[in-house]
Amino acid sequence: MKNILLITLAIFAFTSCQQAEKAAEIELTETTMEETMPTKQLRHVVLFKFKDESTPEDVSRIEDAFLNLPNEIPQIQSIEWGTNNSPEGLNQGLTHCFFLTFASEEDRDIYLPHPAHKAFGEMLGGHLDKVTVVDYWVK
Repeated sequence: MKNILLITLAIFAFTSCQQAEKAAEIELTETTMEETMPTKQLRHVVLFKFKDESTPEDVSRIEDAFLNLPNEIPQIQSIEWGTNNSPEGLNQGLTHCFFLTFASEEDRDIYLPHPAHKAFGEMLGGHLDKVTVVDYWVK
């Protein structure tokens, strides 16, 4: 009986140590993630549906022009993009997503009326069928 009690206590102690190690790993991971995440990021998400008559060359030229905006507007911290490949069929014809990051609303507000952004809008205008824009603060 004494041996069973000792074995039970040993298993309990071992299990408690493992749980403490896992908790420490989770805390370290959360701390590391918090330290590497910027304190503030404003995301500007733009979704396009092009007109049916827009050629692949037209669309490619527009993609290139959008991707060049950070070279002309320094307030854009980063840009990424892609085309829809969701199997859900809920994109409502929107095919292109551009994802811009700004440090502040002020930076975004400089971007919106910026001459390079306005010129891009003029280039896009004849090819755009639908656009959706969503801005949000990263949480």
